[in-house]
Amino acid sequence: MLLSELVQATEAVAATSSRLKKVAALAEVLRELDDDETAPAIGFLLASPRQGRIGVGWRGLTGLAVPHAEEPALSILDVDAALERIAASSGPGSVDARRQQLETLARAATATEWGFLSRVILGELRTGALEGVLLDAIASAGERPAPAVRRAAMLSGDLGETARIALTGSPADLEQVGLRVGRPVMPMLASTASTASEAVATLDRTASVEYKLDGARIQVHRDGDEVHVYTRSLAEVTARVPELVEAVRALPVERVILDGETLSLDEDGAPRAFQDTMARFGSETAAAIALRPWFFDILHVDGRDLIDEPLSTRLAILEDVVGALRMPGVVTSDAERAEEFAREALAAGHEGIMVKALDSPYAAGRRGKSWLKVKPVLTFDLVVLAVEWGSGRRTGMLSNLHLGARDPEGAFGEPGGFVMVGKTFKGLTDATLRWQTEHFPTIETHRSAHAVHVRPETVVEIAIDGVQRSSRYPGGVALRFARVKAYRPDKPAEQADTIGALRGLLRG
Repeated sequence: MLLSELVQATEAVAATSSRLKKVAALAEVLRELDDDETAPAIGFLLASPRQGRIGVGWRGLTGLAVPHAEEPALSILDVDAALERIAASSGPGSVDARRQQLETLARAATATEWGFLSRVILGELRTGALEGVLLDAIASAGERPAPAVRRAAMLSGDLGETARIALTGSPADLEQVGLRVGRPVMPMLASTASTASEAVATLDRTASVEYKLDGARIQVHRDGDEVHVYTRSLAEVTARVPELVEAVRALPVERVILDGETLSLDEDGAPRAFQDTMARFGSETAAAIALRPWFFDILHVDGRDLIDEPLSTRLAILEDVVGALRMPGVVTSDAERAEEFAREALAAGHEGIMVKALDSPYAAGRRGKSWLKVKPVLTFDLVVLAVEWGSGRRTGMLSNLHLGARDPEGAFGEPGGFVMVGKTFKGLTDATLRWQTEHFPTIETHRSAHAVHVRPETVVEIAIDGVQRSSRYPGGVALRFARVKAYRPDKPAEQADTIGALRGLLRG
């Protein structure tokens, strides 16, 4: 199949807000895929190529200035092979080799295809082809029951392989996909609640209230002495975390699958900054900062699958297996006790709490109401420095905001200037997008390839989950999970929040 056919499908998905139409557009293109095209195509649709990170970032992509093909000729397999070559480049000269391969791919793609591939490589496709929609499309294209497709995807942890089985295998093949120690499972996800009281009321029954750490999600599989550690995205990181491997080898079981988080602690036993944990988590070499695991769920133990068992059963077994490595928590139906525990979690330096229904099975890959996360939301008044043109449904509209904090002392630039601290396209309604598109060109200073740069005078209230240290931005800090709450026409830029206030959120 030509890549252009996949691109057209994503454009059709992005152009509609109807879930049924999204599913239909994706199902139509999935039916036309050959067996060997299925896995790479699914990766492209999710902006998650099967090669993972290929060593090319935003600067490498935006720095390319090559002519593109006039007519589409690239196939899905052509692109998959090109990404494989780029990912395989290593050692001396690898940077130049990757760039040459990237230029070759860019020249072979049309401008539209290259825009699509750039977003795929950066993981920023944003077409609306979310995993749930794609699962429904796979079920429709393969004429298989949606629950069977979802369960197979959950247990295999591989949407591409699930699609191949659903599209080319028998119904029995799909049903035979089971939990297997050593093969990562899609993690169960949580919805959000504003307060612990709200979460308890939403569940309306006795719940497990647990710490929510500001760490890295881990899934650990053990079969005898063989241990594998996976990230939230199911990438294996076993070689990077020997202390976690040893901790799991010491548990009184032979075969187990555990779900949890890992965090690094300082000398006083308090949690280090998220950035420190992630730096240690991503290191290929041993480091002085050790990681400690906390486990909050167990999916399998010594031949017994537990994902369909209620959480109450899983927690009792988890307690016996991991002991002191269990995530701290209480079982309660009392809203005040849940609020008290939330305060304890925050006082201990953690991110918030999780509130979980005790009768819930492990619904991997789903964001239902059985798990609810509660954490403080911070808001800051920041200034818009530039706005990028949107893609997909937002084509022709100014969308992604470049956000700046005030720098009154000139610590990172001109005194009284603004320091960029992040971007966001989240939280924007259609009405807000139309307003942005009309407003920002009226205060434009200049344009770059993808953005309209503006006078720093428009204040916007931004909600964030926190900040992290960053070498990308001059102020050394970047926003985490930023989203727009509202524009503040009542507030002048001189009253926006400062870079110092944001840096003050950094721990350690």
